[in-house]
Amino acid sequence: MKFVLIGPSYPFRGGIAHYTTLLNQYLQNRHDVRFFSFKRQYPQWLFPGKTDIDPSKENISSPGTERIIDSINPLSWVIAARKIIQSDPDIVIFPWWVSFWAPQFLFISLIVKQFCRAKILFICHNVVAHESMFFDKLLTGMVFRQGDFFVVHSGEDKRNLLQMIPGANVKKNVHPIYDVFKISTQKLKARNKKSGLTGHVLLFFGFVREYKGLKYLFEAMPEILKDMPATLMVVGEFWKDKTKYLDLIKSLAIEDHVVIVDEYIPNESVGEYFSAADVVVQPYVSATGSGVVQIAFGFNKPVIATNVGCLPEVVRDGETGYLIAPRSPSEIAEAVIKFFKENNGPVFSENIKKEKYRFSWDRLVDVIESFIPDKGPN
Repeated sequence: MKFVLIGPSYPFRGGIAHYTTLLNQYLQNRHDVRFFSFKRQYPQWLFPGKTDIDPSKENISSPGTERIIDSINPLSWVIAARKIIQSDPDIVIFPWWVSFWAPQFLFISLIVKQFCRAKILFICHNVVAHESMFFDKLLTGMVFRQGDFFVVHSGEDKRNLLQMIPGANVKKNVHPIYDVFKISTQKLKARNKKSGLTGHVLLFFGFVREYKGLKYLFEAMPEILKDMPATLMVVGEFWKDKTKYLDLIKSLAIEDHVVIVDEYIPNESVGEYFSAADVVVQPYVSATGSGVVQIAFGFNKPVIATNVGCLPEVVRDGETGYLIAPRSPSEIAEAVIKFFKENNGPVFSENIKKEKYRFSWDRLVDVIESFIPDKGPN
C-alpha cells in the first residue's frame, strides 16, 4: 500500500511529534510512505510554552522527512496537496489533536479528495482538545467530514467522534508504547545525589495543565508522608500560573518532599527521571489521550491513574497499577501507600512486560491496514 503521512516531527518537540515519527518508521517497514512534516508549527505568540523546538541532542527523527507545511502560509498547503496528488497514495493520514489545524488540514484534504483516489484517515489523539472553546467542536466536525476512516485511542473519544460524525468508520486501538528513550546509569546516579531524592519516589511527568489535576496529588502528600518517607518529582513545563502551585506546596508544608523541574525534558534525559521513580502518578481530571503512561510502560514502571478517559483502558487495576477516582487526594494517598506496603512494584513491572504486544506499533499498523483489507503489505 502507498501512504502519505502528515504531521509534526523533529525539530518540533512533544508527544505528537514523537508519535508521528515512530508511526512513519513502522509504516515504512511494510509500505511505501512519504512523510510530509512542518516547516513552521505554531506562531510563537500562540504557543503557551517557552518554545515548540526540541532541545534534545538525541533527536527522534526519520530520514526522508519532507518539511514543507507552514501553518500560516496557504501557499505551502497548496504545495503539500499537489505533492500528495502526485504521490497517488491509497491513504493519507492526518493526526488530530487541536482545532488550530482545522484550516490547514481541511484545505489539504478537500483538494486531495477532489483530484486523487486516496482515502483520508484521521488518527485522533483528542477528538476535542483539552480545555477547549465552544468553536472547537464546530471546526473539528468540518474537518472530520472529509475523513473516510478514523483511529482513536479511547472509548470516550470513540463516543465523542460518533456523536459528531454518526456512522463514522472508526476503530479503537490503544496508544502504543514509547520505548525509544534511553538511560545513562552514570547520569542517573549523579542526578539522584544532586536532587536529594529520599524515601519512595513518585513521578508526575509532562506539561503542567489544569486538567491534569496536579493539585490533588500535592494535597495527597501529607497523608502519604504520615505513613512513609517519600519524594514527589514534578517534571515538566508549567504552562500557566506556577505561583498557585508553589503557594499550595507551602501551605501544605511539603516543600522538603517535592522536587520541581520546570522545563521541557530532552529525549536523552527522559529515562533518568523514569528510572529514578518507583511509580508514576497521573491524577488527571480528564484524559481522552495521554502518552505519559506509554513512556512509563516503556520503562516497565507501574502507574497510579484516575479512572477517566483512556487511562482505565491502558492501566489494569491491581495488575499494572491502580485506578482511582478523580479529584480525590485521599484515594491517591491510599493507592500510593498500598502500592509500597504490599511491595507491588516488581509484580506490576512483570505484568507490564507481558502486555507489550497490546501496546506495539505493529499492532497499530495492523489496524490501519485493516481499513483496506484487500491490500496488504508491499
